Amino acid sequence: MKNCPLALIFCIGMALGLTSEAVRAHSAGEAMAAAADQWLASLDAPQRAAAVFPWRDDERAHWDYVPRPRKGLTIKAMTTAQRGLARALLASGLSHRGLEKATNIMALELILRDLEGGNPGRDQELYYFSIFGQPDPSGTWGWRVEGHHLSVNVTIVQGELFSGTPSFFGSNPAEVKAGPRQGLRILAEEEDLGRRLVASLNDAQKRAAIMAATAPREIITGSQRKVSPLKTAGIAAAHLTPPQRDQLVALIKTYVFRYRTEMAEEDWRKIQAAGWDRIYFAWAGGLQRGEGHYYRVQGPTFLLEYDNTQNDANHIHTVWRDFENDFGADLLRRHYQETSHHRSEERRVGKECRSRW
Repeated sequence: MKNCPLALIFCIGMALGLTSEAVRAHSAGEAMAAAADQWLASLDAPQRAAAVFPWRDDERAHWDYVPRPRKGLTIKAMTTAQRGLARALLASGLSHRGLEKATNIMALELILRDLEGGNPGRDQELYYFSIFGQPDPSGTWGWRVEGHHLSVNVTIVQGELFSGTPSFFGSNPAEVKAGPRQGLRILAEEEDLGRRLVASLNDAQKRAAIMAATAPREIITGSQRKVSPLKTAGIAAAHLTPPQRDQLVALIKTYVFRYRTEMAEEDWRKIQAAGWDRIYFAWAGGLQRGEGHYYRVQGPTFLLEYDNTQNDANHIHTVWRDFENDFGADLLRRHYQETSHHRSEERRVGKECRSRW
């Protein structure tokens, strides 16, 4: 299959049964906690010290997508069995399509190493796994898988509320031009759906949608910990025809449904509830393949950015952000407010009981 991972990084054959059936047989909170517990149980003390952080550690909100040393436990530092369990953890939060993209992004480092003359910094095993807090099927905790061109940040609140942002998937090269994997395009949907939408616009719609003739060299928000809405630009969904709006829906879902169904459907409901008339699609740069280009989709609650300008427009960066709920901030705020309210009520009732006696 063309989009199969280039190498069996996580012992795929051993792990597939767990990821495709056992993980899906439970709720998202149960599946992620079980996968995290199994992986952690396989680690020795030094490995656990590298992999586990306190829940409130500042490291939880420290994310990036460039190739550099990070905190966490690398694939390189794991045994074969541990790699299978690590893959199961990643699979517990992603859809099948999202998992395929993530593992392909990691394996693409082998091709990048060859393209760069054997650069040892390009290493498919330099991806870092981290746990924040104590995994609990009904508790509040989080996990992260991160390295070059990949950052998966998951927050679980009370075992039933979830955040999967910031979410970064990138690909260099965007299309493999030569060799046994020639033609491989890991983020083909993200590129093709965006270009198909802008190409479908009439002249008046294009004047509204295209915000600049030249694309920025990078996604605008970079790896900021918190983002605010960018300046409104582009064409509103309200000004699209029904078929064009269907294309916009497909484009947004490509990002949201990288995550497992329960998580993705909740985010999708949130996007819809905020109103389609307030969602804008903006494009910058050329319209043909091989020309540098950028697009973003922004709504009241979210931002998607895509950029393909580097390496002769063959190097994609994509990011999905939630303005209020990156790292589960909104879920945690409501959880703590409710907890504080309940404690205040318990104290009030306790005082009344004591006064009666």
